[in-house]
Amino acid sequence: MSSEPLAGRVAIVTGSSRGMGRAIATALAAAGADVVINYVQRAEEAEAAADDVRAMGRRSIAVRANVSRPVDVERLTERCATEIGAPTILVNNAGIGRRVIDVDELDLDLWTETIAVNLTSAFLMTKAVLPTMRSAGWGRIINIASTAAQTGGSVGPHYAASKAGLIGLTHGYATKLTKEGITVNAIAMAQIETEMLRSATAADPSRIPVGRFGTVDEVAEVAVLLATNGYMTGQTISLNGGMYYT
Repeated sequence: MSSEPLAGRVAIVTGSSRGMGRAIATALAAAGADVVINYVQRAEEAEAAADDVRAMGRRSIAVRANVSRPVDVERLTERCATEIGAPTILVNNAGIGRRVIDVDELDLDLWTETIAVNLTSAFLMTKAVLPTMRSAGWGRIINIASTAAQTGGSVGPHYAASKAGLIGLTHGYATKLTKEGITVNAIAMAQIETEMLRSATAADPSRIPVGRFGTVDEVAEVAVLLATNGYMTGQTISLNGGMYYT
């Protein structure tokens, strides 16, 4: 395999100013892709992430867009097409996880916001990039899910439902697009060391068989695998340090 298997490809990574999104964006750039950094807040961090990509000799821009809103999605994809090129790699990483201790704390506003940011955004972004992927006869869609989709997790039913929806979305699109050169896969993580995890008081590495939290770079490695492999589709890759569930 070439040292730059994604050379000439253009990627959009949503929610990529920091954490897993930023690690995925830079890993895709290291594999040869030009990358659009997306953010809602933290503009300085987003620009720094774009600088990281450009330092590798790739093209990059940072675009502020709330990808749960159709008008923002349209603006993001249009800027990608006009300033970088037609996107053929999409990583749906944007997400929120506001924890509820008691299910009675979960109200309609939090439910609606979580579904919009974690799930509806992936639908909107996928719909927006599909025409260019179909024109190219090649595409990679990677949805960032969670083991909460399979177990319920500790954040709450709203979060688990949104991530389970992403896995369903993955299967649904993979089935429809498999003959068009477009693969669709998901990564379901548990206990990856991010700002969200560090803010969770229940986080405990001793519960993990490998004895530590996962790293964002390990997530990025899987994302690059999925972006470069044309035979794997409709799969959910579990990245959980051996925390297997039934």
